[in-house]
Amino acid sequence: QVQLVESGGGSVQAGGSLRLSCAASGYTFNWNCMGWFRQTPGKEREGVASTYTGSSRVFYADSVKGRFTISQDNAKNTVYLQMNNLKPEDTAMYYCATKSGPCSWYGLSRDSVNYWGQGTQVTVSS
Repeated sequence: QVQLVESGGGSVQAGGSLRLSCAASGYTFNWNCMGWFRQTPGKEREGVASTYTGSSRVFYADSVKGRFTISQDNAKNTVYLQMNNLKPEDTAMYYCATKSGPCSWYGLSRDSVNYWGQGTQVTVSS
């Protein structure tokens, strides 16, 4: 079955960096939209970054542009999220997600997700 396993979360001070990994299994990795969402208590899950696997297309939320980078390793069926210059407002549970087929014009939408990972916590202290 399809599995998305996240890792790499943790606690860091403001200005620091973390790299999240999402290892996918149980389906063909390439030519699907894959990305990262985040959620804090009481708020909706929001898209952070996404990519069309097997291509160079990437999409970012305005709040993370210039600080976060999404990348993929097709040999390892893994998508990464490099997070630099982290801010306290980046604190959230981060989820990996995927949908079959290409991304929409703005990336991966929450409503179109077929599979979610279990989440990994990122905490940024000031």
